[in-house]
Amino acid sequence: MAARLPDPTSDHAVADGMFRVLFWLRLVVVANMVGFAAVRWETYAHPAAGAVVLGLLVVWSGVVSWAYADHRRRTPLVLVADLAVAVGSLLVTPWLKGEHFTATVPGFWVMAVVLVWAAAWGARGGLAAAVAIAAADLGIRWPHITESNYGNVFLLLIGGPLLGRLGSALKDIARQRDQAQRAAALAEERARLARAVHDGVLQVLALVQRRGPELGGDGVELGRLAGEQESRLRAMLHAGAQTVAADSAVRDLGAAVSALAARPAPVVAVSVPGTPVLLPTRVVDELLAAVNACLDNVARHVGDAATAWVLLEDLGPAVLVSVRDEGAGIADGRLQRAAAEGRLGVSQSIRGRLEDLGGTAELTTGAHGTEWELAVPRG
Repeated sequence: MAARLPDPTSDHAVADGMFRVLFWLRLVVVANMVGFAAVRWETYAHPAAGAVVLGLLVVWSGVVSWAYADHRRRTPLVLVADLAVAVGSLLVTPWLKGEHFTATVPGFWVMAVVLVWAAAWGARGGLAAAVAIAAADLGIRWPHITESNYGNVFLLLIGGPLLGRLGSALKDIARQRDQAQRAAALAEERARLARAVHDGVLQVLALVQRRGPELGGDGVELGRLAGEQESRLRAMLHAGAQTVAADSAVRDLGAAVSALAARPAPVVAVSVPGTPVLLPTRVVDELLAAVNACLDNVARHVGDAATAWVLLEDLGPAVLVSVRDEGAGIADGRLQRAAAEGRLGVSQSIRGRLEDLGGTAELTTGAHGTEWELAVPRG
């Protein structure tokens, strides 16, 4: 089963900003490489081959700059190829310039490759690229390594990891900012709904509770039910006001999901990890409510005797709950028609809850049945 993690939008935004800066850096080091080669052209033992290699490096710089401009093109294959080109241009230097060269063909151009690895893969990526470049640079100079050579390699070995760590810190800050904005927006929406319910729904229910018994017969029962619903709504509004305090507590999601096996309908088969999956209480409550909404749909559309399978996976940075049945699937367009008619069970009870938690709800449906994958990030 493929695990779908939440799309890290804030991570892409930070990385995009870093790669925009690195584009200008690469432009500067390309100009430096070409200019230095033009001034010291007499140092090339094979000038024609040197011109070809320099031309390829310039073209490659344009290609990867285009690729890095969009995170969808910023694939591991492109980054590995970028590093391979850098290492290869270092390794051909002794042949292009002769054994007694003083400067490599790419020169400072290789620095851009180390930094893009750091921007894409953090401190470990920056260190890995720096080690590969350093090994190639020192290898072609061995044993004639000067203090200047050592200094250049040292700067790469500390600069790559430092930029990678900075990028990771910026991504953490961006994620925390996005979570704070979601929490603020959710609190504002809850307050707005609470005002609307208090000013409208509660007043109507109170009126029905008072006037219902005057109607006699079914009016008495109607008044009683209105009173119950008024009490429940007031309790919900009070609970919403205590959300911040409740969020500090944690619950075991695994135990909560295991309890679903006791549902009367549908028949639920549960699989959870052997160790507790601790999450904030609010996250557990909302995720459990979304799972119950999925199971309610199974009972309603497949049948009370149908079997649903619930699988909980702890993926480390995220938690995934899958709910699967073997019904006839959801017909094309049915969810859209339901939303247009104001029936928002799927969009609000399932997808809306996951979006409020910063997660995703992915639906797969067909003749084989229906499967929901509910993913929630930690922290």
